[in-house]
Amino acid sequence: MAQYKYDVVMSCGGCSGAVTKALSKLQGVESFDVSLEKQKVTVESSTLSENEILTAIQKTGKTVKVASD
Repeated sequence: MAQYKYDVVMSCGGCSGAVTKALSKLQGVESFDVSLEKQKVTVESSTLSENEILTAIQKTGKTVKVASD
């Protein structure tokens, strides 16, 4: 199973809620963690690519990029 990390600009609980909702609906996501405090999202999936997950988060309207760390 692959683990992907993203930096996501989220300013409130509604923002993190939108990302959580999008990832919950995405088939193939095994688990995920959305941290409003750290502005980070970690996703584990054995079937989705890093880009497919990135696209799903972008559809929420949030600024997102693949984390460098």
